[in-house]
Amino acid sequence: MNKYSHGLTRDLDLSLPDLLALLDLAAEVKHAPRDFADRLAGRSVALLFEKPSLRTRFTFELGVQQLGGCVVTMDGPVGGREPVRDVARNLDRWTDAIVARTFRQETIDELAQWASVPVVNALSDLYHPCQVLADLQTLREHFCRSHGPALHGLKLTFVGDGNNVAHSLMLNAGRLGMHFALAAPAGYHPDAEILSQARALAAESGGSIELTQDALSAVDGAHAVYTDVWASMGQEAEAAERQRSFAAYQVSSRLMAAARPDAIFLHCLPAKRGEEVTDEVMESPRSVVFQQAENRLHAQKALLLTLIG
Repeated sequence: MNKYSHGLTRDLDLSLPDLLALLDLAAEVKHAPRDFADRLAGRSVALLFEKPSLRTRFTFELGVQQLGGCVVTMDGPVGGREPVRDVARNLDRWTDAIVARTFRQETIDELAQWASVPVVNALSDLYHPCQVLADLQTLREHFCRSHGPALHGLKLTFVGDGNNVAHSLMLNAGRLGMHFALAAPAGYHPDAEILSQARALAAESGGSIELTQDALSAVDGAHAVYTDVWASMGQEAEAAERQRSFAAYQVSSRLMAAARPDAIFLHCLPAKRGEEVTDEVMESPRSVVFQQAENRLHAQKALLLTLIG
């Protein structure tokens, strides 16, 4: 049995050495995609989408196809017509992996509990590990010459909601020895258990995890500034209240000026220009958001090759 048969349900399912090996593989896949063109020949992957998607759907579908495999996609609630455990035990008899984008982490965990094939978390309410694989690949492409392949010592600042993306970023930054700062208003801090876990990892690696309500102070000295929408899917009823709470947390040229001169801007997309980020920053030379989006394809190819290749 493949040692990754459990899949990637949350970021720490990958050990640090395995994470770095996967990122190295993602760089190889990006540099020479034709060398991997038939690695998933005869393999099939199930994609389950409870939430709408552009980047996740296209990069997983194209990734499997470009590796020589085939994809079957299902939209709608997982477990709506039948129990999640039954969905898992049907799909594991037809496919070689299950990729799920769900509202609840519990759905991912239940799929993994009952499926005998790897299950990949393509987004849940608690984690977004596939996004952060692409983020780390993007950071390495910009900074690895001066900070080494593990990005040790680099400062990454997240401005906005302490959400699933922030959780995955802080966990990985913590174990890579990075300095992670999160600027968020009161009431929008990350999950306490995940924050504690990230701080423990940072204490071991020589990194740090900072939580503040002051965006300018959080961005000071940052190599990379990251943000996300203020109201994610499923939070539409909170949108007006969140706009008021996050008004002082917009990533603007003024805020970027507080970071290092060589700092880059990241966003997992989609972006609501004029809310969490200005159009000026999105279109500036500092913005690498579309490089990030491209790297979703390469990082996820590397993940699939690691799991079932």
